[in-house]
Amino acid sequence: MQSASGDNKGGVVEDAPQQIDLDPGMLVEKLDSWIDGAVRLIPNIITAILVLIVFYFLARFLGRIVRKSAVKRSRDNLGEVLGGLVKWMLMIIGFLFAATIVIPTLKPADLIAGLGVSSVAIGFAFKDILQNWLAGLLILLRQPFEIDDQIEVNGFEGTVKRIETRATIIKTYDGQRIVIPNSDIYTNSVLVKTAHEFRRSQYDIGIGYGDGIDDACSIILDAVKSVDEIVTEPAPEALPWDLAASWVTIRARWWTDSSRSDVVHVHSKVIKAVKTALDDAGIDMPYETYQQLLHDQTDTFDGDRTKQREGWPAEKDKDLKPRWKAQLEAEKSSENKQ
Repeated sequence: MQSASGDNKGGVVEDAPQQIDLDPGMLVEKLDSWIDGAVRLIPNIITAILVLIVFYFLARFLGRIVRKSAVKRSRDNLGEVLGGLVKWMLMIIGFLFAATIVIPTLKPADLIAGLGVSSVAIGFAFKDILQNWLAGLLILLRQPFEIDDQIEVNGFEGTVKRIETRATIIKTYDGQRIVIPNSDIYTNSVLVKTAHEFRRSQYDIGIGYGDGIDDACSIILDAVKSVDEIVTEPAPEALPWDLAASWVTIRARWWTDSSRSDVVHVHSKVIKAVKTALDDAGIDMPYETYQQLLHDQTDTFDGDRTKQREGWPAEKDKDLKPRWKAQLEAEKSSENKQ
């Protein structure tokens, strides 16, 4: 006690530093217990690995069966999606079985509960990916359009080349690739232009007011029918459609194969045939005509802000003269005075 009190200077007690007891025996004992536990788990680990291998090959086998079944029904993309879904579900089930074999105290119910909590977190983290995946699956199941269909969605138009789990691949008519998320396609309007075998096209032709409408319709209709690619049923039509400012509008309508290539090429041939036929028949195809009326409003007091009319008509009780007329009269009167 005296030595302790002698060591305290000024009544300040100094804490003695703590010492760590490094016992190699405890470390060896802990490592030995770990090794013993690992050795005891070796049979479980081998069994778990065998279970994983079995489930892996089973998943591949069943996934391949699903794909082949879809291919037989000409649903290749759907087979890939469903086959992948079956494969990964069996792999997850195999992993759960393997985990319970390696850790016997781990219950499947606990794993499922943990997956439920984690799935919510994963759902929020990968919301867009899961949304696109589900939309792609619904598109493949409901088939609003198929591969090689020509569609228009969100201002993009082209030929469907592939429907994947995340997006739909479209090739435009000028050879570009467009990747559209499946959720955009599923939640927006899609125009499927090749849904039916034939598609109707139309074109407006203007003739002069002095030409006969019946004759012009007959000539236009014969010109449209002369194009070989136009189908005869439904039959082509030439209808008086509008009385425009400079011409009478006749609308030609016809049906062709619904593919874009046929529609464009037939449209070009129809325009050429109609132009040639109307020229041969002497039917006028007038230009747009404008009529401009010029009004002289340079009154004698133009420039006087208190009197000028600013574009409004003159009042009836006022005798107004254009400036040019007033100047001409003034010149004549000055000549007479001389």
